[in-house]
Amino acid sequence: MTVSIIGSGNVATHLAKALKTANVKVLSIWSNRFENAEELAQLVNAKAVKELTEIAADESDILLISVKDDAIGSVVQKLNGYSGVVAHTSGSVSLTALNGIESHGVFYPLQTFSKQKEIDFSLVPLCLEASTPSALAKLKKLAALLSRHCYDVDSEQRKILHLAAVFACNFPNYLYGIAQQLLAQNQLDFNIIKPLIIETANKIQTALPVNVQTGPAIRNDVQTLNKHEEMLQKHPEWLTIYKLLSEQIKKG
Repeated sequence: MTVSIIGSGNVATHLAKALKTANVKVLSIWSNRFENAEELAQLVNAKAVKELTEIAADESDILLISVKDDAIGSVVQKLNGYSGVVAHTSGSVSLTALNGIESHGVFYPLQTFSKQKEIDFSLVPLCLEASTPSALAKLKKLAALLSRHCYDVDSEQRKILHLAAVFACNFPNYLYGIAQQLLAQNQLDFNIIKPLIIETANKIQTALPVNVQTGPAIRNDVQTLNKHEEMLQKHPEWLTIYKLLSEQIKKG
């Protein structure tokens, strides 16, 4: 099985590296910045191409589109003649975005990716959908080489997954940033609260979040809540977030 990749960002990079680790040949890589395609291609012994027409003409079995959501449509328009399965890797874009391509699907890795952070791809859930049983079978075959966790997920379910992921990953990470800034402004090391972050994440491996909620809001500790709000007077945006989340936690 051979794969080509459109994109060179975080998801594309981790996919390319996972493919190489699984001994799946990556034929071609295209990026809107050729130097980025060259860098990733060199990493996985692939060919960097300058034009999308070149990647559409190669003989790979599967072509993975891993670009920004709003760029998928323009990319698809330039893939006339590609004979393999075309799949995008977006969590929020419908399968229908690839209509017009005979054999198409979705190959969505549900994980947060950063180029500089190594990850065990075998633990990454892969959510799959396709236009035909044949296309789905090919995507499943590829997915099984990369991960131990593969799921059939349709477009509507995947949109919910993506939304849930924003609440579970992106928003907490933003809150980590607020915590880091609060500590830094008071000459405190962010490392001090990392064990707390880890333990919080570990708890929900065996329990529902609502059953392990702690803190002054769940206790309705008004005195502490008021003190915290006073401390945030110089940061009105953070104060708004604090009040909103505390009120929601109180409601359970």
